[in-house]
Amino acid sequence: MKRKYLIFILLIVICGYFLFTYNYPDDLKINGNGTGLDLETELDMEKIKEEETQEVQEPKITTASILAVGDIMFHMPQNNAALNLDNKTYDFTNNFKYVKKYIQSADLSIANFETVVAEGRKYSGFPNFNSPIETLFAIEDAGFHILTTANNHCLDQGKIGLINTIDTIESLGMKNIGTYKSPDRDILIEDINEIKIGILAYCYGFNGMDYTLTEEERKYMISEIDEGKIKEDIEKAKKLDVDIVVVFIHWGHEYHDEPSSEQIELGRKMVEWGANIVLGSHPHVIQKSEIINSGGKDNFIIYSMGNFLSNQRFEIMNNKFTEDGIIVKIQVEKDFNNNNTTIRNIEYIPTWVRKYKIDNKFQYEILPIKDFLEDESLLNTLEEVEKVRIKESYQNTMDKMFKY
Repeated sequence: MKRKYLIFILLIVICGYFLFTYNYPDDLKINGNGTGLDLETELDMEKIKEEETQEVQEPKITTASILAVGDIMFHMPQNNAALNLDNKTYDFTNNFKYVKKYIQSADLSIANFETVVAEGRKYSGFPNFNSPIETLFAIEDAGFHILTTANNHCLDQGKIGLINTIDTIESLGMKNIGTYKSPDRDILIEDINEIKIGILAYCYGFNGMDYTLTEEERKYMISEIDEGKIKEDIEKAKKLDVDIVVVFIHWGHEYHDEPSSEQIELGRKMVEWGANIVLGSHPHVIQKSEIINSGGKDNFIIYSMGNFLSNQRFEIMNNKFTEDGIIVKIQVEKDFNNNNTTIRNIEYIPTWVRKYKIDNKFQYEILPIKDFLEDESLLNTLEEVEKVRIKESYQNTMDKMFKY
């Protein structure tokens, strides 16, 4: 009886097993490791884990380079030098031939255009500038992407000069900041390699020429330095999720080689408000640069980038430092894992404006000084007095730069 009972129990177990495997066949596919998963599924899971690990090990990082120069001015001797007497046209492209490679090497190149182009009006230099349209042709050809017109000469020819300058800049495919034609003045944001760069521009004043605008036009056509407005604009840029805020500012005292206490105070305030790069112009000589740590990252200020191109020089101004300029090239890097963008490198390229004669006609050229000091064939194209001046210029400029 007991034996029959055991046989009966065994039959029930066997029937139950076959019934279970018939209804749930996949649940009993056991691989050699006893995981309960078939080999193909296990390999797929291992591949997913490997890819996830690889993603953590290889974070996404992109970079962008921002290049800036100081004041680009065109005095009447420069206009005369560029004039072709045969066909009455102007050509300024040779001014930039030695620095063109640097300007074009950057993802974003910015300059201060310190004159206006008001077609139909007589050309003039200081104190009320009006330059040939070909000045902008040469600047575009050199490789600049953005021009700030927030400077004290932007209204030298009144509203018509301001508007015509903006229109010409834009017609050449460049962008303008600091002066505007309408109240719709959105913050300029450039997306370079998925790095969003917000660019702002301001000026201390307009040589009294703002009377040519109505009260309403003054509110939007020009960008006067106002701490409350600057802070508001920087905060607005941050809310637009920009990664880097650049402020190009026309300030300080002309021909002073040290920044004023007001410049230093405002420069550091702008960094506290969220600016990452502050680019100064107006003094027409080089002033120092510095790094300010704020918000857990390094931020850069250069108080004046000097004259990139002008007729101001020792023989006229009794100030040799008005011949000096600098190209500042800043590399920024964005780490997408932590959504953090930082300054990774700052390169300084000191420049000097050469003025000399060919066939009794003046020529102007912006020289990247180090190229000439390191290349004997270039250096030997200069007069002995010019060799001395570029060495002094280079030393003066680099002594003021913060080494990063």
